[in-house]
Amino acid sequence: MALTSKQRAALRSEAHHLTAMVHVGQQGVTPLLVAALDDALRVHELVKIQIVRTAEVTVREAAEQLAKATHADVVQTIGKTATFYRRNPDLKKKPAKAL
Repeated sequence: MALTSKQRAALRSEAHHLTAMVHVGQQGVTPLLVAALDDALRVHELVKIQIVRTAEVTVREAAEQLAKATHADVVQTIGKTATFYRRNPDLKKKPAKAL
């Protein structure tokens, strides 16, 4: 299911402070990289990746390939960074803080 623009905006805001957890190297998208992103999405739902300047693929190409391989949504791509989201219903959420 594709994200709505409001959901995408909320996720962009939430991801702003995150650091890249997965790094795409010179070889581009590899099975090991897909597995690393899949694990990160399972644990965190919202994950940023960084692509090295010398990678054989563009950020958009890598994002499309990784999103398809991990069944995730691309939240955004900026520069050499892409952000992904995949809902995990089994992940325990932190309780909302009482105001």
